[in-house]
Amino acid sequence: MASIKLVSFEEELKKNPKLKESDIQILREWCKKQPHLPKITDSEFALFLHSNYYQLEPTKSTIDNFFTVRTHVPEFFYNRDLNNNKELKQAIEVITIQSLERNTREGYKIIYGRLLDNEPSKYVFNDAIKLLFMVMDLCLYTENICDGYVFVCDMKDFSLGHINRLNLIFLKKFFYYLQEGLPIRLKSSHLINISPIIDMLLNMVKPLMKKQLMDTIYTHTTNDTLEKFVPLDILPNEAGGQGSSVQELHNKQIQKLVDHFAWFREEEANHRVNESLRPGKAKTVMDLFGVEGTFKKLEID
Repeated sequence: MASIKLVSFEEELKKNPKLKESDIQILREWCKKQPHLPKITDSEFALFLHSNYYQLEPTKSTIDNFFTVRTHVPEFFYNRDLNNNKELKQAIEVITIQSLERNTREGYKIIYGRLLDNEPSKYVFNDAIKLLFMVMDLCLYTENICDGYVFVCDMKDFSLGHINRLNLIFLKKFFYYLQEGLPIRLKSSHLINISPIIDMLLNMVKPLMKKQLMDTIYTHTTNDTLEKFVPLDILPNEAGGQGSSVQELHNKQIQKLVDHFAWFREEEANHRVNESLRPGKAKTVMDLFGVEGTFKKLEID
């Protein structure tokens, strides 16, 4: 079983001239006054700083949001055992999310996703997002800090039936973490092989997104417009690429997640906040996301 080998802080210092030891020291001192936070390594501080373009106050906010959301949203960040979680085992039969081996021309890492099974009744949004963040965690903790990320979501076979299975509260949690807690520079998101229902989907989730995020979303009916952002040969064969088949790449990604089960278990046990120690008022799910209410699904006429 593989163990996580973190990129050393010394490596990141050499690679990133904007990364300063003095900023890390400020964050260390700040963390001493935040007893609710878990132990944070210098490599993690470097990751948070980089994602916020080395601005200290936004970095502090991201650190707190990162650990707080992971504590209060168990449906995304707990029970990530691919061997024993039957819901997760079903999810990997229905959807694939892959960190592609090659980057864009600018050096951005590509996260690619698509349905493997187009039956809407088998699609569970929570489990798909859990899988996405498992893939993201391995990228964040096992690879050098990269200049940015690009998401490519292949919408082939995504239907009205799938939209009807989305849950508004969980969408809100997803976008909150994506925008406020995930320590990456998200450069762009691309929806490819789209159908007319995608406009409906985007209109629904638009209220959950900041304009900054909305402006980075691109839709593509053909790969001609995608090529400006992503070299097509990087993509899986079924998406017009020249790499390997979707299933072959999927199997490799899943094996990597399985190999790192021990790390996921340790992360869940030790990388969470202790609300009883938070200075001031403890945070609750309601503080973060508001009242859940009764309208939990997106109903389509």
